[in-house]
Amino acid sequence: MKADLSTPKIDRGLDDIYVKETSICFIDGQRGRLVYRGYDIRELAEYSTFEETVFLLLQGHLPNSAELEKAKADLAASRTLPPSVLKLLRTMPEHAPPMDVLRTAVSYMSGFDPERDDSTRAANLRKALRLTAQLATVVATYERIRKGQRVLRPDPRLGHAEDFLRMITGKRPDPARARMMDVALVLYADHGMNASTFGATVAASTLADLYSTVVGAIATLKGPLHGGAIEAALNMIETIGKPDLAENFVLNTLRNKEKVYGFGHRVYKTYDPRALIMKDYARKLAQMQGDDTYFRIAATIEDTVVRELASKRVFPNVDFYSGLVFHGLGIPTDLFTPVFALSRISGWTAHVIEYWEDNRLLRPLDWYVGPRDLAYVPLDERA
Repeated sequence: MKADLSTPKIDRGLDDIYVKETSICFIDGQRGRLVYRGYDIRELAEYSTFEETVFLLLQGHLPNSAELEKAKADLAASRTLPPSVLKLLRTMPEHAPPMDVLRTAVSYMSGFDPERDDSTRAANLRKALRLTAQLATVVATYERIRKGQRVLRPDPRLGHAEDFLRMITGKRPDPARARMMDVALVLYADHGMNASTFGATVAASTLADLYSTVVGAIATLKGPLHGGAIEAALNMIETIGKPDLAENFVLNTLRNKEKVYGFGHRVYKTYDPRALIMKDYARKLAQMQGDDTYFRIAATIEDTVVRELASKRVFPNVDFYSGLVFHGLGIPTDLFTPVFALSRISGWTAHVIEYWEDNRLLRPLDWYVGPRDLAYVPLDERA
C-alpha cells in the first residue's frame, strides 16, 4: 500500500515537543543532573530546606534571611484549614482514595480564598504559598480522620516537613527523620514539564484560576504511570517479601515483558540523582529501625534490573526508593502520591505563573483517520 505523504509526523507522548521557555527547572538526562533555578539538586538536598526551595521556585532566587523568615512565617500561618474544609474532610466516603479527597478538597478550598479570581502575579504568588501550606494539612487531616484519630492542628513553631510528619503520626519526629522528610519534599518539588505540570499548564492556558490548574495537576498525578508508581514500587517489594526471592521475581517479570515499577525514565539515561539520595536515606532508615529486609530486597531488584537491561540503560528512578523512605517515616502506602503532590504543588504553581507571563491557549492537533462520507441512516432502518 502506497504511503500517504500528507500524513503528519505524530509525536506520541509529545516526546519532542516544547511548549514554553522556562527558567525554573533544567534536567540533563544524559549526565543525571537536576537543576532548580540554576542550583543543582544535590546541593539543595544537602543545604536547603523545603521552605527555601518553595521561595526559590516561586520567586526565582534564593531568599536572604529576612525573606526566608517571612516565607516560613507565611507558610506556617497558612497551614490551618477553614472550618468548612475540615467538615468536608469528615464527610468524605470512608474508603475514598486519598488522591480523590485531595483533588476534591482543593476544588472546594477555592471558594474560601478571597483572591481566587485575582489574576495579578502578586495575588497568584500568595495563593501558591497558601496552597502549598494547606495541601500538607489536608493530607494529614484526612489520614487522622479515616483512622478515627484526633485531628492535630498545625504547629506554626515547626518546619513544614516536621509538622506534616507530626500531624500524620501523632508525635514529633526526631531531627533525622524530620530532615529526611524535608529533603524528600525538596527532591519532589519540581521536575520540568512532566505530565502533571503539563496538565496544569493546559488548564492555565485557558486562563482558569490557579486552584483549577492544581486540580488538573492532581488528577493527572494520580495515574500509576506518574505519581502512583511510588505505591506500586513498594507494593512490589512487599509482595516479594524475602531478599532471596527478589532476583527470580525480577527475571520472571522481565521474561513476561511486565513492568518493574520504579525503573526507567523518559528523560534520564543514567541514574536519577534523586534516586541516589533516597537510596541513601532508605539505607539509613533500615539501620535506624534494625530491619533491613526491604532494603536488601530493593538492592537486589536494582542489581538485577540494571544487569539484565544494561543494553537499554535502565536505572532506578526517584520513585523506587522513595516508597521505602516514606514507609520508614510512618506514612501509609496510599498516601505516597498525595505526599508527592504536597511537594510538587510548589513546582506546579511556579510553572503556571511563569506560563501566564506569555500565555497562549494550548490547542494541539489530532490526525483524523476515520471515515468521512458516511450517509446518515434513520433509526428504524438500522440493523
